[in-house]
Amino acid sequence: MFKVKAFIIEVKNELYKASWPWEPKEKGMKKYKELVDSTLLVLIAMLLLSGFVGAWDFLMLNVSTLLTTLASK
Repeated sequence: MFKVKAFIIEVKNELYKASWPWEPKEKGMKKYKELVDSTLLVLIAMLLLSGFVGAWDFLMLNVSTLLTTLASK
């Protein structure tokens, strides 16, 4: 039980040292501006990446279908 308590105390101390993406003195949603901005940036990047991968997959599917169709004739 002592090890668990010591671990929890160590985790708590490390979390105090961490840099959090918000200003503690701000109120309301302004407090989380950096967090919201970072989240939106990640979502936009994921949408762009998924669009790129989807387009590339569609292109490769059509090319491979064309090549197999030509090869079977």
